Amino acid sequence: MRERLIESTRELLWERGYVGTSPKAIQQRSGAGQGSMYHHFRGKPDLALAAIARSADDMRVRAEAELSGSASPLQRITVYLRRERDALRGCPVGRLTQDPDVMADPELRRPVEETFAWLRTRLAGVLADARSQGELDASLDPAATATALVAVLQGGYVLARAAGDAEVYAQAVDGALGLLAGHAR
Repeated sequence: MRERLIESTRELLWERGYVGTSPKAIQQRSGAGQGSMYHHFRGKPDLALAAIARSADDMRVRAEAELSGSASPLQRITVYLRRERDALRGCPVGRLTQDPDVMADPELRRPVEETFAWLRTRLAGVLADARSQGELDASLDPAATATALVAVLQGGYVLARAAGDAEVYAQAVDGALGLLAGHAR
């Protein structure tokens, strides 16, 4: 039941945000009763934290799988950027940054902040490897470029949602890869 509560809360946070994710909605989505919910969690903030942490962990696990391996650093970055995503639904972690209740609560905000810091650092490491292996020009700043790549993905979601067209997201990824190609050796 604990897992169903967490998964239901993850889905609701992604769809409705923190305020729109009521305990009643969580119970209805999960099929859990009030007693079961409060048996596993102290309340909505505790359950939301578990759900946000799970979304953040899932994002890190997927990214790590794509960013590690035997392919060249630029190939790994390309795989990560081109991964199949639901562009019109948005990023389950990135969307939380638009939720004032999540961002105002240091405990709820922490997994979001830590995940994006980890992702920027991980991408910077892969870009540094690409530079040291001669795939990218030595003038490329791995940290700044990693931050730009994360911004392209998150901004791509926003632009795609605004346009109602997932192709806009794909164009953002293509543009980022084109800019990287301009620094290829």
